Amino acid sequence: MTPPALLPDKPPAARAGWPELIIEALIRAAGYSAILFVILIVLFLLREGLPALGEVAPADLLGARWYPIEDYFGLLPLIGGSLIVTLGAVLIAVPFGLGTAIFIAEVAPRWLREFLKPLIEVLAGLPSVVLGFMGMLVLTPLVRETLGTPTGLTAFTGSVLLAGMALPTLVSVAEDALDSVPRSYRNAALALGATPWQTIWRVTVPAARTGVLTAVMLGIGRAIGETMTVMMVTGNAARLPTGLGALFLPVRTLTATIAAEMGEVANGSVHYHVLFTIGIVLFLISFAVNLTASAVVFQQKKRSERLLS
Repeated sequence: MTPPALLPDKPPAARAGWPELIIEALIRAAGYSAILFVILIVLFLLREGLPALGEVAPADLLGARWYPIEDYFGLLPLIGGSLIVTLGAVLIAVPFGLGTAIFIAEVAPRWLREFLKPLIEVLAGLPSVVLGFMGMLVLTPLVRETLGTPTGLTAFTGSVLLAGMALPTLVSVAEDALDSVPRSYRNAALALGATPWQTIWRVTVPAARTGVLTAVMLGIGRAIGETMTVMMVTGNAARLPTGLGALFLPVRTLTATIAAEMGEVANGSVHYHVLFTIGIVLFLISFAVNLTASAVVFQQKKRSERLLS
């Protein structure tokens, strides 16, 4: 007797119910819409910013003076101000952030960890204008009196506040990366005679290198794109920073320039198009930071795969 013919399995789309199909379509639409929004933003920036290249000579855009009233549109003071404030924030935030993440993940007792981690995540939600206001009232006089500067509205003040804003994100992501390292790595190092500090520095941190690097890049991205805080505490002086002494002088950043002048500029004017050119520069800087982070993470993953194989 021949066995009955087996019915073919239904395809996954037929087996899935309507709710699953709707959810899958919504997720796919959300992913495509994110890509579409980024493309539309880039096209809008190019449409409004590229005309400035025909209205202002490239040599003038690379000048050292920003004074739109007299048609001086040099971007170097703004780029230099953004870089010095961001680098100062990174130099402050990375050591403190990594140290705090290591303390929470590896050293702190469980009760203290359960208290600190939610507190840090709450700090990440503080509005930047509140931090800028606190910086004007508390940090600015302290910098002026302690360092003896003519004014407390300096690049250093902005760097300290930006570091404080980047710390919650950096600590949270880095702590999650350290916590994801298998416990067997630590036990093996301790069994071989390593001290707890040697285990942390030579085993746990290298194993979580990819996540720690991601945390650093997220902190840098937060510092580059911040507007209100730096506009309130850096002095907004469009001067080209030269030397380490510029860290203790007023500067103006790219984001603060857009926020301060976009509301007063005439639509379609040269000044208007140059402000969108500044937006293009910001986009390119952020893109370069993210691209560098992705490349480094990719190289780390490939290296780890080669070592495991």
